[in-house]
Amino acid sequence: MGRTALIVIDMLNTYEHEDAEVLVGSVREALPGVGTLLERARDAQVPVVYVNDNFGRWRSHHGELLEAALAGRYGDLVRPVVPDEEDMFVVKARHSVFFETPLAYLLGQLGVRRVVLCGQVTEQCVLYSALDAHIRHLDVVVALDAVAHIDAALADAALKMMERNMSAELLPSGEIPFEDGAGPPGGSRE
Repeated sequence: MGRTALIVIDMLNTYEHEDAEVLVGSVREALPGVGTLLERARDAQVPVVYVNDNFGRWRSHHGELLEAALAGRYGDLVRPVVPDEEDMFVVKARHSVFFETPLAYLLGQLGVRRVVLCGQVTEQCVLYSALDAHIRHLDVVVALDAVAHIDAALADAALKMMERNMSAELLPSGEIPFEDGAGPPGGSRE
């Protein structure tokens, strides 16, 4: 299986974009699954990497992005998934978590061969991230109950594409295996 990392996509969101109102309901449904993954990954000492849009705030860092998301209209969707002090954070500007980010290098340094994807939006950022992971020869798992969508039909099609074309495993968050005790290089997660 190889070392696993949990990738949390765009969950620190201000919801100040065009499709926000449509997305919010699906995010509410996905939150328990994301919470389950975070708890299970942290318990198993699996690296957790948040990869998040920068909302066009090019001078900001992850703390500022988190503050803006928590202060936003839907801060209640962000509070349950706030990164802890051990989680890593990568800023992105486009759909894929890999596009012009240091994520591939980071995963290589951590010895990661398998990524578990959760977050938003299934038919956009999750889909493109799964494709980019696949072409980097990473094994891909998508947590079915921990991804949110704007368009349910497109999300279903995206999940089928990920399974068929990218050999992604599609599993509920409680059934995704995380290896025990791999821990981050150089120390334990406590």
